[in-house]
Amino acid sequence: MKTVKYIWQVAYAHTIAYFLAGSVALVAFNYRELFATDIISTFMLSLDEPVVALGLSLQIFRGIIIALIMLPLRKVFFEEKHGLLKLGLIIIGFSLLSTIGPTSGSFEGYIFTKIPYMYQIWGYPEAIIYVLLFIGILKVSIKYEHKKIIAILSIIMVLLIILMGIMGFMAAKGYLNA
Repeated sequence: MKTVKYIWQVAYAHTIAYFLAGSVALVAFNYRELFATDIISTFMLSLDEPVVALGLSLQIFRGIIIALIMLPLRKVFFEEKHGLLKLGLIIIGFSLLSTIGPTSGSFEGYIFTKIPYMYQIWGYPEAIIYVLLFIGILKVSIKYEHKKIIAILSIIMVLLIILMGIMGFMAAKGYLNA
């Protein structure tokens, strides 16, 4: 049962952090305009694509994957002093700066891609906001895990996020009148 609770904590922390960081980035960094540029539009879908809205609902599954990947190290991250800070550094390190392949903004991306440097760093602010939110939500989740209100709020928030993604997908497909 403890493992299921841990997986839920990580999954909802990821889903909520992803939604909030993405919402801030969408507005603050004008993603609609950025994604329409010649360079970015060659590898990013338009925000009007139905699957982009649906992606929001699918983040719960990504959260479960993240939890399963972190499972062997959960004591390090959840029980050791500064464990969540270690987690945040590892996420930034492996998912942004030192990826396996030449993704935009990574060490490999700067070397092996034709993407200009200014476009390489466009995702850094969102990634930093995400990591801060993710470890912050996990910190609150761990500290107050015995409180039922945390479980109730996490369920409500995740359900609302999933519903927004599904509704966005349906609207983009033309199934709903706006």
